[in-house]
Amino acid sequence: MRLMHGIGAMALLFILAGTPAQSLARDADQYQALKQFSQTLDLIEKNYVQPVNRTDLIHGAIQGMLGAIDPHSAFIDLDKFKMMQEEFQGEFGGIGIQIGVRDRRLTVIAPIEDTPAAQAGLRAGDIILEINGESTSDMSIEDAVSKIRGPKDTSVTLTILHTDSKAPEKVTIVRGIIPLVSVKTRELEPGYLLVRITDFKATTTADLHKKLREYTTKTPLQGIVLDLRNNPGGLLDQAVSVSDTFLRDGLIVYTQGRDPQSRQDELATAQSTDITCPMVVLVNAGSASASEIVAGALQDRKRAIIVGERTFGKGSVQSIIPLADGSAIKLTVALYYTPSGRSIQAEGIQPDIEVPLVTNATSAEESSMLRREADLSRHLDNPNGELGKSPENDVQEILGRDNQLRLALSLVKSLPHITQIQAR
Repeated sequence: MRLMHGIGAMALLFILAGTPAQSLARDADQYQALKQFSQTLDLIEKNYVQPVNRTDLIHGAIQGMLGAIDPHSAFIDLDKFKMMQEEFQGEFGGIGIQIGVRDRRLTVIAPIEDTPAAQAGLRAGDIILEINGESTSDMSIEDAVSKIRGPKDTSVTLTILHTDSKAPEKVTIVRGIIPLVSVKTRELEPGYLLVRITDFKATTTADLHKKLREYTTKTPLQGIVLDLRNNPGGLLDQAVSVSDTFLRDGLIVYTQGRDPQSRQDELATAQSTDITCPMVVLVNAGSASASEIVAGALQDRKRAIIVGERTFGKGSVQSIIPLADGSAIKLTVALYYTPSGRSIQAEGIQPDIEVPLVTNATSAEESSMLRREADLSRHLDNPNGELGKSPENDVQEILGRDNQLRLALSLVKSLPHITQIQAR
């Protein structure tokens, strides 16, 4: 009712102000569309074979409207909105994957490290055909997430088509508690630190600064390998503040909506926590959204060398807009652009050095399917420490099976020498 009243009042105002005939024709078209919607709603309520709830019909219509726009705009009911808040602010029960829509199919953007999804062998690019036997062909991302999530120790069965498979397979995964830990570090060599960001949560930048502070109080930092592979993104402000950690000033990213006046620039500022050592950033097809903002900013500003594979290509910005009944809509309101003005929507970030992940023994896809005792839920810990290995041996094993990381370490160690040569 309020919608109808608002349109009527606006139309009257246009008439009194001498609105051109073209605007009046547009208003008439709007009335006709609303009349068609009202008629359809009335016909369903009076003639459908079973009684229907008007609120459910309205919510379904809103979902249909938003679903017709793009894969990321959606209707969010109250329960789903709470679920989204849990994802960014606290632990939740689930399997640990980020999903999106690619070519109209529900697709795994990336499994989160050390979660049931990763342990079950789900990989970036996998297509989810069914959730507990229900087809995902017309399912929104929000509906899919709500069906995949659930209490710890319950299970969900996904029908998955791997990118290198011709036939789908059913995978039953026991849900666990998905923690908020998004920053992990490991010393590759004295002074050279691997920083792995798995996604961008509310605490990501604070966690990053804490990890860097703990390391630099003991060892002078000579180089960083920032690993954003299979990082599906998250909060825009965290992508900006993470980028700001490695930039002293200048543009990080800007967003641009339909209105030319809506451009918003995000700028770096000088801080005591700024990191100025040489950097290499690792990316792949599972690097999306916020991780692409970071990679694009550091690439355009020539702050880091980007190594790996072309990223996912999600360059749109969504806003959550509350509705009167406590529900909300998630609406795509802008695209984001790298400092040089690149929109990476559906294009992604092209690495400076493109190199696929290849392990010594097998392909990257095959190796991700292998499971060991340490991958099993509730496995017994080794009494001699983590996996019974020294940190040095553990690092050598990681470098031995990750050609991208080996290249990144070699590059970050060479960057000071290369910079000196270029400066001559």
